[in-house]
Amino acid sequence: MHESEIQLVQASFAKVAPIADQAAGIFYDRLFEIAPHVKPYFKGDMKVQGAKLMTTLGVVVKGLRDLDKIVPVAQQLAIGHVAYGVTPEDYAPVGEALIYALKTGLGDDFTPDTANAWIRAYETLSSAMIEAAYSKAAE
Repeated sequence: MHESEIQLVQASFAKVAPIADQAAGIFYDRLFEIAPHVKPYFKGDMKVQGAKLMTTLGVVVKGLRDLDKIVPVAQQLAIGHVAYGVTPEDYAPVGEALIYALKTGLGDDFTPDTANAWIRAYETLSSAMIEAAYSKAAE
């Protein structure tokens, strides 16, 4: 990722952090709307799940300048999600729900450049996660 993209992602996430609970709720509402088949993957309290999501996003966003450290952690997370039934196809609606939640939460602050930076960050991480999880599952 380019430095300008990293700055956009980090600055926009800093604006989302104060409304983390609301953003997580928007994310999961949208995810379950566009991909209802994933709802059974989530067994616990959705407020707790939302807090985990936002914490994980915060760690990833903070570490975008050091992908060599962040990618292996994300890959291990993805490998663990295979046991819940997550498929490679599930990553697309997750990305869509993430962008939707950010756009909804940030309003006019979610510029096209910011959207593109988030899409690039998500594609970078999700492709590494899919490769790690499903090449391992195939073995």
